[in-house]
Amino acid sequence: MTDRLERIRARLIATFAPLECQLEDESHLHVGHAGAESGAGHYRLHIVSTRFEGLNRIGRHRLVYDCLHDMMHTDIHALAIIAMAPSEVSR
Repeated sequence: MTDRLERIRARLIATFAPLECQLEDESHLHVGHAGAESGAGHYRLHIVSTRFEGLNRIGRHRLVYDCLHDMMHTDIHALAIIAMAPSEVSR
């Protein structure tokens, strides 16, 4: 696991205390893409946290982006997010 991936995951865990946090680096799928030239990565996140309870998809994504805001300009070029509340997982 890369240092960048570890830093992103650590920040997500500290902020959301998730029941599940799967973070995948998909940068290798975007080689040659303009965003890849800067060195920033492409990631896919699946996270389950009680912090998302009662929020719509936009509200949940906003919380994730707020958590990672400074990294969005340096380390993360793209982030695909699936953010769920525990009550949605048990359905």
